[in-house]
Amino acid sequence: MAVPAFASCARAASGLLRPLNILASSAYRNCAKNACLRSALSPQHFSHIQTSAVSSAPRLITSVRNLTYGHSAAILNRVTPLLPNVLKLPVRTVTYVSSRKGKRKTVKAVIYRFLRLHSGLWLRRKAGYKKKLWKKTTARKRRLREFVFCNKTQSKLLDKMTTSFWKRRNWYADDPYQKYHDRTNLRV
Repeated sequence: MAVPAFASCARAASGLLRPLNILASSAYRNCAKNACLRSALSPQHFSHIQTSAVSSAPRLITSVRNLTYGHSAAILNRVTPLLPNVLKLPVRTVTYVSSRKGKRKTVKAVIYRFLRLHSGLWLRRKAGYKKKLWKKTTARKRRLREFVFCNKTQSKLLDKMTTSFWKRRNWYADDPYQKYHDRTNLRV
């Protein structure tokens, strides 16, 4: 009677220890590569990312994935989203020098979301004007549909994100913003 109980315990223990055994053997085989992985993820390598204009996070993640193979790669793929937010830096996607012509490029998200008046003011919709409308009152939806001006800091930033092509004066037929393009009796 003790033999079947011992056999069932051994089977259960082997089922628990098998993944650890595979992981340990793959870690033993890749000990040099795992050491490289640990050195690649050390905080010393992330110190230069704070000052760089272009994020090197995608290259770092792909190089980390190339370092491992076998079962440890699957574990690393599960752990990669849990890495600190150092890998996901907010970047303003301005291209200072394009690869084809060597010119500065406009951020297309600015053009789609904002309207620039000739006076230098920028118009935008209020935040959340098309989100979760089912739970907003009619008056609140009407207020959210209004256009508002960006402040001075935002306008300067948006001017930096666009080229001179988008700052020229346009003459449209039946332009609803025609009377707002020129500011009178107001200092900019």
